[in-house]
Amino acid sequence: WVMGAAWLCLHLVEHYNFTCDLEFAKKSYPTIKEACRFLLDFMVEHNGQLVTVPSISPENMYIMPDGRYGMLTYSPAMDTQIAVSLFKGCKKIASDLNINSDFIDEIEKAESKMPPAVKIGSDGRIMEWIEEYGERERGHRHISHLFALYPSDIVGDDETMLAAARKSLETRLSAGGGHTGWSMAWIINMWARLRDGEKLFECIIKLLKNSTLPNLLDNHPPFQIDGNFGAVAGIAEALVQSHNGYIELLPALPSEWKNGHIKGFVARGGFEIEMAWKDSKIIGAKIKSIKDCEIGIKYNGICKTLNLSKDKIFSL
Repeated sequence: WVMGAAWLCLHLVEHYNFTCDLEFAKKSYPTIKEACRFLLDFMVEHNGQLVTVPSISPENMYIMPDGRYGMLTYSPAMDTQIAVSLFKGCKKIASDLNINSDFIDEIEKAESKMPPAVKIGSDGRIMEWIEEYGERERGHRHISHLFALYPSDIVGDDETMLAAARKSLETRLSAGGGHTGWSMAWIINMWARLRDGEKLFECIIKLLKNSTLPNLLDNHPPFQIDGNFGAVAGIAEALVQSHNGYIELLPALPSEWKNGHIKGFVARGGFEIEMAWKDSKIIGAKIKSIKDCEIGIKYNGICKTLNLSKDKIFSL
């Protein structure tokens, strides 16, 4: 799959986003740069836009106007979303490393010509393909066009895109989607990003009941670790989110978890968090930063800005 290296390199970007480790950034930047270079070389101009072609929306098929099925396409939503996310990460790391080059200019020039990462169709859903094709399998287990919602931060707090993502997810699930372990794990994270703790909890229960073996490994079948890792990521995402440039505590807390305590959680920007809550409200939190900085925080309906000092613990 032509987007494989780009997606894998996003893990390098995210590791840096969480740790702010410049030595890691120096080591990873050449790999990230080459993945970007591949995309720049692979894309071609079509109707005034830079597009990936040939490509697919992983394992899914569409229905053409004449009734035939198709898979090959150009610039399906997931391609553009991954490319946009990687280019953003590459530029940030280059900036933090004080790298100013023609290559970064080339990325920015390409970005200006690419299709929108999120296109909303006439039915209010995020489009999976470059055109509004019919869907051969409305309940397909992949929900690739919501990469922008999770793990990417493209959707963010945009209410219009959040509504379109929710409708896309609800439509896919109502037709039988999410029936494998890894798919359900991804959906748990999507509900977290949509700040819907009750739906998130329902999916965790479904994952445990329908896709978990007696030894607690994920049953694809026969086995995929994605379901295990993804479910844990989704639980973390329900409790702490930091992809929007601020820290949000308990963004998607299920009512079943109304009392609790966590420690050792991390947030993007180099923060470590410990917190406790009662009756679904934060009753205490400690935040430690690896650097002097200013960061927004949202909890209990409160939004404020914190001024943190390196290695000092700030208590809410």
